Amino acid sequence: MSEHLSSPTLPHRENPSALLEAHFRARPAAGAEALPFNPALSVEAIGFVRYRGDWLGVLVTPWRLDLLLIAGGGDLWGEIPAGQRRYLDLYGATLPFVAVDEPHLGPYQYSSLVDQVGRIPDMAAAREIARDALQSYLPPQPPPVSPPPPAETVSRRGFFRRLAGKH
Repeated sequence: MSEHLSSPTLPHRENPSALLEAHFRARPAAGAEALPFNPALSVEAIGFVRYRGDWLGVLVTPWRLDLLLIAGGGDLWGEIPAGQRRYLDLYGATLPFVAVDEPHLGPYQYSSLVDQVGRIPDMAAAREIARDALQSYLPPQPPPVSPPPPAETVSRRGFFRRLAGKH
């Protein structure tokens, strides 16, 4: 981890869930070996959505359960040096976020949701904690909008037949 600001963070255009999972399965975060480890948990990115243009979601690992902020080009992200803390006003609270700059992943910021992961009995409980946190700190997401059905194509002849009242 570096202690200084490097070049500006490049925003993630796509959902970072798969990238986070692959990274933390392959190489745990620096210092993770010193943290309590829960073998009932695995690495999973949960509920990552764009919020105010940036990515917010929960990362579950066998050593931590954190709310993560990933730059997406929005107004929630703020550049701070690795190891520094900033406070963000989210939907349900003001939370401290700590900056990390992983060489193979890039910068992200996290807010710890559960420090004692050994108390989480299994992944189902971890997912429930993640969903509860996201409901607490993010405004309700509108349901996805379905595209309208395709318009019926009518031939010129059919158009004039309808105008004439002949179906």
